[in-house]
Amino acid sequence: MNLYGMSDRAILKDIGSRVKRRRLDRNMSQQRVADIAGLNRSTVSALECGAPASLPTLIQVLRALEALDELGLLLRDSGPSPLQLAELKGKQRRRASRRKTRGDKGGANW
Repeated sequence: MNLYGMSDRAILKDIGSRVKRRRLDRNMSQQRVADIAGLNRSTVSALECGAPASLPTLIQVLRALEALDELGLLLRDSGPSPLQLAELKGKQRRRASRRKTRGDKGGANW
């Protein structure tokens, strides 16, 4: 799916249909989701129909559907930047040091 080619309204409708599918997969009514989320049933219905909703409302509904981990996909950690990787690479060890023993003072024992 090319989200950049979709209008905001189309994206909201897609999110709403995905929320509805998740709710139905969990065999929950809109009222049950609304009760768990602390929202009105009409708010859940509007979200499923693609009406604009606040981010806290979406979070409440996803939590009620036990789908909050889906936000992790949306906001995945991008990892270190290329600059940070270059800095870390410069600090990598290149050889192992020899083990020091208690009596070892750095000099040779002949």
